[in-house]
Amino acid sequence: MADQAGLSSVPALLHRNATQFADAPAYREKEFGIWQSWSWSQTRDEIEALALGLIDLGVSEGDFIAVIGRNRPTLYWSMMAAQMCGAIPVPLYQDAAAEEMAYTLGHCGARFVIAGDQEQVDKVIEVSPDLPQFERIVYLDPRGLRKYDHAKLHQYAQVQDTGRAKRAELAPEMERRIAKLDYDSTCVMLYTSGTTGKPKGVVLSNRNVIETSKSSSKFDGLRQSDDILAYLPMAWVGDFIFSVGQALWTGFCTNCPESAETMHVDLREIGPTYYFAPPRVFENELTNVMIRMEDAGKFKRRMFHYFMDHARKVGPDMLDGNDVGFMDRLKYKLGDLMVFGPLKNTLGFTRVRVGYTAGEAIGPEIFDFYRSLGINLKQLYGQTEATVFITAQPDGQVRSDTVGVQCPGVELKIADNGEVFYRSPGVFVEYYKNPESTADTKDAEGWVATGDAGFIEEDTGHLRIIDRAKDVGKTASGALFAPKYVENKLKFFPNILETVVFGNDRDECTAFINIDLNAVGNWAERNNIGYASYQELAQHPEVLATIKNHVEEVNISVAQDEMLSSCQVYRFVVLHKQLDADDGELTRTLKVRRRIIEEKYADIIDALYDGSNEVSTTTEVTYEDGRKGSISATLLIQSAKTSAIVTQMAAE
Repeated sequence: MADQAGLSSVPALLHRNATQFADAPAYREKEFGIWQSWSWSQTRDEIEALALGLIDLGVSEGDFIAVIGRNRPTLYWSMMAAQMCGAIPVPLYQDAAAEEMAYTLGHCGARFVIAGDQEQVDKVIEVSPDLPQFERIVYLDPRGLRKYDHAKLHQYAQVQDTGRAKRAELAPEMERRIAKLDYDSTCVMLYTSGTTGKPKGVVLSNRNVIETSKSSSKFDGLRQSDDILAYLPMAWVGDFIFSVGQALWTGFCTNCPESAETMHVDLREIGPTYYFAPPRVFENELTNVMIRMEDAGKFKRRMFHYFMDHARKVGPDMLDGNDVGFMDRLKYKLGDLMVFGPLKNTLGFTRVRVGYTAGEAIGPEIFDFYRSLGINLKQLYGQTEATVFITAQPDGQVRSDTVGVQCPGVELKIADNGEVFYRSPGVFVEYYKNPESTADTKDAEGWVATGDAGFIEEDTGHLRIIDRAKDVGKTASGALFAPKYVENKLKFFPNILETVVFGNDRDECTAFINIDLNAVGNWAERNNIGYASYQELAQHPEVLATIKNHVEEVNISVAQDEMLSSCQVYRFVVLHKQLDADDGELTRTLKVRRRIIEEKYADIIDALYDGSNEVSTTTEVTYEDGRKGSISATLLIQSAKTSAIVTQMAAE
């Protein structure tokens, strides 16, 4: 790689790539079933044209420009163009409701919005009367917008055309603004998911983004020839680092799928070499695999389970380069030919050289399944405030029960109460307009409180995360309560999509469970069981019996952990609706909002603990079009067997 001196901003990296990797692919997008590609030199030209057009529209240095839409090269370019204008990009979650967007747009005071399509334009227009600083929308897709009032609307392509036409006039101003950018200039502002309250605007500097991209790329040996698939929300810090930060640092190609519906097909076509997904994606993929196996013939099912049993024994060791006997290797090679290879190809993981999962803890059984296939899946631990990377697993040191060692440049320490603290070049500048929260999170020496409880293994230096610090508690007997540990074990079963475990300050643990409609619906279809709704299927006697078996299996497993054996689930209920971000029960990154769930479903929780056999409840829901409604249901409360090990330990 060429000399990196002077690469202290995103525009500087873009210029380097357009010069050094001029004809190499930078961004691809699938549109109307056809992949279109832009080289690094073409990408720079597209971004510069947009930046000049934005300056012509009146974008000033220090302005906030909101970017809303699905993953598209043009929207990534919008964030880089904003930086060329001396402005600050603020990506928003495209599936956020209008009122959620109103908070973010109002909080940052965005004057300009760059929106993907009519849906996003409509949401911004709806809340614009409450946004006194808002001025203009630049839209990408013109479909449906022809008859709108265009006094404040501008088509993306026309803004670029204006920029090109006025290049001679505006280029000196753009160059002046770019020249002012340095390591301390703000690169992007990303909003937290708001697990416990209102989202906070996390200000990240060029130093944060570039230093983190540099060290993490070196850590995993990322190459200019790598490919990634950009499908996760653009408002999420991980997508920004992978699709903008690391892409600019290494010069690899970012590929955007046509839609969420075609993502799996597009994944297979691209065959990324560098891949990231949160645990929910890997859980859903495993569910789909198991569904297909249930639909397969008896011979295929037996062959699948036979070779997978062997893969679980030797696959991870082979991946890590450990000694494995000749016959075991031969048997694994045969399994790869018959089962693993075709399965990886179906999943789109054939070329994956580096894979990561993060965001929440992944169930060890799920993690081990993918590694047994020969997929180099690893765990990392990070936060928006850290510009993602705090710890990561080096090749050859991958385990399901840790999140790896500290990343290059990162320091770790554990507080007396078990909370994990870190500091690094990636530590955020501040929470925008929130000095109190900034001071609570980051001290004068730069140490940041993660809010997670964990410990560092003395012999390996690996960090182990127990749970969110605020969620770790004690049962009434004084035993440790860590709900995420149990929840991840439950979610290994394809029939279970989501679960929330309760038990802090209680005599015993209980749980809410969401069934996976795809997996359970497939089972119902195979067994000629009719159902009219999710609610009806969730309360079917055979479904409840199956979930009960899963809970009891997990209880046996949990009982083997002396520290957490008291977290076995005694009673549970299968909820009548799926937990939903639109209803405030999950964040936009699909993390459970425990406090909201505890308040919203207090009547069901009370019934779990007062000995009731059933509970009638009414729940407010939000429909896809934003309307509110309610659903009522009578839920059957189930009891599960717990392991005798806990009883024995309690007696001791």
